[in-house]
Amino acid sequence: MNERLNLLRKTLKISQEEFGKRLGVTGASISRLEKGERNITEQMIKSICREFNVDYIWLTTGEGEMFVDSDDDIMESIDRIMSGENEFHKNLFKTFARLDENELSALETVIDKFIEVRKRKD
Repeated sequence: MNERLNLLRKTLKISQEEFGKRLGVTGASISRLEKGERNITEQMIKSICREFNVDYIWLTTGEGEMFVDSDDDIMESIDRIMSGENEFHKNLFKTFARLDENELSALETVIDKFIEVRKRKD
């Protein structure tokens, strides 16, 4: 599981410090977990799955997909953001919710072009 934790963090492209901060622990704690120096507790597993939208079965056994992608999970994430204290995050969701179909289509076009440029760069 320590190797999957490391793979998850690298897939998310965040440091051990940032990963730990989001879970309420230090970067050094994450380092010890990734190296297998400490066992990952059930509470930590659940926190990782909740915070990073990770599939519990994948994290614990390596089977299946790394991330969970269900509407229920997305709604839970939106609820968590909207009940949080970060005004920027809340206003971002409010802005998207107020876009009409034409504006959403325009946004989709911009994102598609961004992905195209990004692929050419890589």
